[in-house]
Amino acid sequence: MKLIMTSIAASLLAAVAMAEPPRYTVLDLGVLGKTPAEQSFSPYIASNGLVAGSAATASGPMHAIVWFKGMKFDISALGLGGPNSAAFGVNNFGQAVGQAETTTPNAEDFCGFKASGFASSTACLPFVWQNGVMTKLPTLGGANGVAGRINNRGEVAGYAETATKDPGCPVARFEPVVWDKYGVHALKLLGGDTSGVAAAINDRGQVSGASGTCTDFNPNSGIFLVENRAMLWDSDGTPHDLGNLGGVGGIAGNHACALNNRGQAVGHSELANNTTFHGFLWTEARGMQDLGTLPGDAASLGLGINDAGEVVGASLDPSFTPRPFFWQNNVMTDLNTLITSNPAKLYLLLAESINSKGEIIGLGVGPDGVHGFLAAPNGGGNLSPAFETVDKPILSESVRNLLLRRMRIRER
Repeated sequence: MKLIMTSIAASLLAAVAMAEPPRYTVLDLGVLGKTPAEQSFSPYIASNGLVAGSAATASGPMHAIVWFKGMKFDISALGLGGPNSAAFGVNNFGQAVGQAETTTPNAEDFCGFKASGFASSTACLPFVWQNGVMTKLPTLGGANGVAGRINNRGEVAGYAETATKDPGCPVARFEPVVWDKYGVHALKLLGGDTSGVAAAINDRGQVSGASGTCTDFNPNSGIFLVENRAMLWDSDGTPHDLGNLGGVGGIAGNHACALNNRGQAVGHSELANNTTFHGFLWTEARGMQDLGTLPGDAASLGLGINDAGEVVGASLDPSFTPRPFFWQNNVMTDLNTLITSNPAKLYLLLAESINSKGEIIGLGVGPDGVHGFLAAPNGGGNLSPAFETVDKPILSESVRNLLLRRMRIRER
């Protein structure tokens, strides 16, 4: 009888542990700058802990950066000849991808460096960086392109300009693409959509992103696109419209921002009448599931997902001030309430990526400005109450504008 009771107790404890979200220790990745132009960071974390992003230099330009265990490496040396670059993805083999300016004159500001406050007057091309060398990737005949993510097979997802101009579009038509060892491949668009972006690619070769029509540059989303459809493309290129939560276009649009190796995608979608937007989780079995918001909030965004189906993102109050969430087992939790060690006393604002180890990358704010952070799960299933929670600060207008850009949403 004693053995039976012990077994039952162990099972109950295991069930509680599974139901409870993990607790985290926060590592400060450093202050990103005090001006809006300097506060630029596009964090993505691979399963081995490599982090891709960007940061302004002391001399002015933005450079592509890779972080590892708190150390920062500028990977823009030589680059593609131009002053500015940014990294958006990295894989377990240290291959990083992003966008970099060239020496070819071009006034489109396709990559948005000028709109973000950096001196920019040249074309911007997608790149792969490996072993100290940055290599440009081909476009679809146009001047510009962007590489967003790279999987562990070396396949890259992004978007590239064609040579076709649309009436009223400030740039040439651009299409979602995949680069592999055979070259660049455009992904098929649906309906009347004319442009699109590929945001993520998993190790099976599936791609997620968005499509719609060209519009004026949105400094917050960073693209010239009305995001009408959240999209998923199979490894053979077959396109799928993931549906929506009731609206199209709108403030944030419909966009599948990330996906895992199980083919599950997360992103954001407009609600009916485009009154607000919510984060979603899409699976083949259930379709698009509304993730809701944290209590008292008005909107949300799903930004990252790992193979365990754990989701991170942001929940926004009515004034669009965000707080990061961790979603697991149909429960959304404010990441700030799960912190047990936070030496830099950062208030966490935005969770952008989560890897297979449960490590989370995002943005926080301290007394000296905006910081990048890495939140690592505590070992041993630590379920102790949070004791490093920092009071929510009043954000400056420049920080709010930065966050809107990072969340890729328009101001109301």
